[in-house]
Amino acid sequence: MSRPEPLFPLFADLETLEGVGPKTARALETLGVTRPKDLLFLLPHSGVDRSRKASVRDVVPPCVLTVEVEVGAHLPPRSKGKPYRVLVRDAELEWALVFFHARGDYLQKLLPTGQRRIVSGRIELFDGIAQMVHPDHVLRLEEAGALPAYEPVYPLTAGVTQRVVARAVEGAVARAPDLPEWIDPNLKAREGWPDWRAAVAAVHRPHGAAGLALTDPARARLAYDELFAHQLTLALARVSLRKAKGVVTRGTGRLQARVLDSLPYAPTGAQKRAVAEIAADLAAPVRMNRLLQGDVGAGKTLVAFMALLIVAEAGGQGVMMAPTEILARQHHEGLAPLAAAAGVRLELLTGRDKGAERAAKLRDLAEGRIDMLVGTHAVFQKDVAFADLRLAVVDEQHRFGVAQRMELGAKGRAVDVLVMTATPIPRSLALASYGDMDVSVLDEKPAGRKPIKTVMIAAARIEEVVAHLARAVAEGRQCYWVCPLVEESEVLDYASAEARFATLRAAFQNQGGGDVVGLVHGQLPPAEKDAAMARFQRGETRVLVATTVIEVGVNVPNASIMVIERAEIFGLAQLHQLRGRVGRGAAQSTCLLLYQAPLSEAGERRLTTIRDTEDGFRIAEADLEMRGAGDLIGTAQSGLPRFRVADLERQAALMAVAQSDARALLTMDPALTSPRGQAARGLLWLLDQDRAIRLITVG
Repeated sequence: MSRPEPLFPLFADLETLEGVGPKTARALETLGVTRPKDLLFLLPHSGVDRSRKASVRDVVPPCVLTVEVEVGAHLPPRSKGKPYRVLVRDAELEWALVFFHARGDYLQKLLPTGQRRIVSGRIELFDGIAQMVHPDHVLRLEEAGALPAYEPVYPLTAGVTQRVVARAVEGAVARAPDLPEWIDPNLKAREGWPDWRAAVAAVHRPHGAAGLALTDPARARLAYDELFAHQLTLALARVSLRKAKGVVTRGTGRLQARVLDSLPYAPTGAQKRAVAEIAADLAAPVRMNRLLQGDVGAGKTLVAFMALLIVAEAGGQGVMMAPTEILARQHHEGLAPLAAAAGVRLELLTGRDKGAERAAKLRDLAEGRIDMLVGTHAVFQKDVAFADLRLAVVDEQHRFGVAQRMELGAKGRAVDVLVMTATPIPRSLALASYGDMDVSVLDEKPAGRKPIKTVMIAAARIEEVVAHLARAVAEGRQCYWVCPLVEESEVLDYASAEARFATLRAAFQNQGGGDVVGLVHGQLPPAEKDAAMARFQRGETRVLVATTVIEVGVNVPNASIMVIERAEIFGLAQLHQLRGRVGRGAAQSTCLLLYQAPLSEAGERRLTTIRDTEDGFRIAEADLEMRGAGDLIGTAQSGLPRFRVADLERQAALMAVAQSDARALLTMDPALTSPRGQAARGLLWLLDQDRAIRLITVG
């Protein structure tokens, strides 16, 4: 399957474009431009009004002016360093063009006295007289048509000017062929979008500021093309994963019933729905590839355990993977009582397992005596073999991309995959990162969870907060106190964890001495960290002073107060995760956001958002609006595609349309052989998604 011929000119060398030499080509690479087709998607970010005026009198300097003038006298500088002036006269007024370090003979040729020229540039008043320093354009009357009334302004890099980029873009646009249409005709008509080639020409020749807006039909169309190509790639990946035959796994319900009977509460409607969706996937003859998305404390662990039980009931094995050892241990502790109730064997495998003990576990695993394994990436090692691995549950902290999802599939014959994420992701981003997966959402809190009372308090009132804590601790309650940094730093007045630990210990002296307060921070060796956490979990320490190491997954039901110091410097998602550490038991929980006044506008928006809602999805949408997609997931490891035209924050609705269109097209035409399917292949080539084309296996 090779690149369609009409696209060849767009994939030629940059130097085949007029005015682009080796040096310019190298400079353009830093803008992500390596072939003519990349220039089509290098869109102008602003524009300059170059519409013709009759005279300086028609504008209010300083501003850009385009006007026809008659060239008058040349006034060369009288001494070194002074400017060269050329007097000109428009329809009503005489004024001057000013040049520094210019050669007289060059200016005589450019602006011959007595002739008429079009000049365009920034006009300013100097001692009450209008002057234009170094005009951007000086044109003969017959060349005036070359100057657009609204000139697009492109992103630049060292070594290229606006004129060079504009000329290169023009050359690339001239090469754009007429391509057959890949957009669904009804959608195109409804949105009023132009054809592809017309859209490319239009975005580079905007008729004013409206032509630069995301809502401009030509821009919206190119953004949609990009999202559609991306969703088509994900949909093809999904189809190729599903082509891999799955194992049909049907549970008997026997073990699940035992566990449900042992629980003090009934599962929520959302949990039951998710378990049913997973059970249906497991029973189907195709591979499962599902994302379980749930807010802090929505009960994802129970759903995942039910899925593992279905596999155990059918005689298979399941594995649950966590990104870190501390989380793997915690999952193991959390699941142990459930496994005991069901009567299944659950083991933990991490990098710490060594020697005979490890060998015994691996033997039992290979011979099928272990039903469920919890572990870190250690479960991927060569010597780890399963008797009958059917399901992998991945507890995901954005470290598990499409590639790893495929790698997991290689471990068993056709392992079903369930990815859990505790970060509620706005729909548009979920589609961008997980468009190849089916999604189950847990959007209800388990019964008995009381809302957490969240309060903003200025740091000046810290004494009151400590007094409030002392009373709560005397009543037997536990509390987290989160600090922003570990080291005492001269520059930053953050109360370090060490200093805060000392002041709180002093404050609680009369309540049983120094053992009431514990400390956990990033510089502690792992064993000490685990020990400090364990003491807090057992209730030996009442107050845990910590840096953000506690945000992930720690479960202490008796902890009902969360104090976050310098809350304004934390991100929304982090604040939401931290607050989710309390509110897990029966007591009414509170979260105190201590902030340094005065708050910045963004800081205030973040804190009030957290105070006013506990809905992780609403918080994530607000976070996306405020920070943008890359920061939300940390661009480096987000695996988020980088879009050149589309804007994930503001064109979320287009992404959803693109996904349903891509899936619909593949349902009707799985091999993309229809005329529209062939056109879509052309789009995939054009946008460098040719990897996806290899996923289309014929038949």
